[in-house]
Amino acid sequence: MQLLQNIIQIAEQAGAAILTVYQKDSSDFNITDKADTSPLTAADLAAHQLIVQALTALTPDIPILSEEAADISWEIRQQWQRYWLVDPLDGTKEFIKRNGEFTVNIALIEQGEPVLGVIHAPVLERTYSAAKGIGSFVKNTSGSLPIQVSKPGEVIRVVGSRSHPSPDLAGYLAQFPQHEMVTVGSSLKFCLVAEGSADVYPRFGPTMQWDTGAGHIIALEAGAKVSFSGIDAQVYHRENLLNPHFMVSALND
Repeated sequence: MQLLQNIIQIAEQAGAAILTVYQKDSSDFNITDKADTSPLTAADLAAHQLIVQALTALTPDIPILSEEAADISWEIRQQWQRYWLVDPLDGTKEFIKRNGEFTVNIALIEQGEPVLGVIHAPVLERTYSAAKGIGSFVKNTSGSLPIQVSKPGEVIRVVGSRSHPSPDLAGYLAQFPQHEMVTVGSSLKFCLVAEGSADVYPRFGPTMQWDTGAGHIIALEAGAKVSFSGIDAQVYHRENLLNPHFMVSALND
């Protein structure tokens, strides 16, 4: 629990650094494109630098894989039994749109599986967290409370991406005579299932490992099932950092 509290603090500090940029005029964002054409802002870099420095000071023996420093060869990464998996600013498109639906994601991976995770949404003033065997929690201005999935009702609540709609989703939704879509950006989709605000999050579009590590453990500890297509174990111990399709679900099989 002490380590979890330390990571919550680091994520919130990174969130404060992001807000410093976010509160400027959007013309000052200094947006550039990365190699994959995804946007990069000064906020991404500020959060990355803060998190890496803080994690290195806290756990100097644990390596770090961050979206903004991901050019680490598989030859090196495959030796890691334990590492930090970080997305300093998940939902950069939401950041640029100024809708507040972006997060800081930090996860601890052991033997290819997430064992601790924190998702902090600075504009929403909300922090989700979990550790293996301890449970999942949400912290807001009123304090911290445990969260868990809810029992699905007649109308299935399906959470999807605001910035990455998928044509495969329509086929999936056909199985539910009654359903409603809930759209939200970034890794907050994991959190909506975890807290009982949605029943299922099917992801057919591309994501990277740092997009999912923290949300994965938060959803699991809240009672959801998380499954990746074609992967039964060690989701986060792979050469390819691109995730296959996955499902986060509170539905009965």
